[in-house]
Amino acid sequence: MPAPLIVSIPHQLGREEAARRLKAGLTRAASSVPMLNVDEERWEGDRMIFRVRALGQAASGHVDVADDHVRVEVTLPLLLQRFAEMAQSAIRNRGNLLLGKRD
Repeated sequence: MPAPLIVSIPHQLGREEAARRLKAGLTRAASSVPMLNVDEERWEGDRMIFRVRALGQAASGHVDVADDHVRVEVTLPLLLQRFAEMAQSAIRNRGNLLLGKRD
């Protein structure tokens, strides 16, 4: 089994506000990427468990929300492993947008 892709995104929102922002974030983020579909998104406390599909391949993972950071862990199938660096950058950028300070 391939090693998971892990992205840690720092924030200054506190756990509750970060989770609130993320609850609508995955589906909204997927809608901006034409080839990405969300198959599952469910929350268990401060952890969101998800399964997405891209290019006909399923990827699964979870998001853990902490007081000062969010940790995203996703396992990509072999076909999508070649896009891991691009996926890591996209996750980090989208996370920073969702968790950044809003004036």
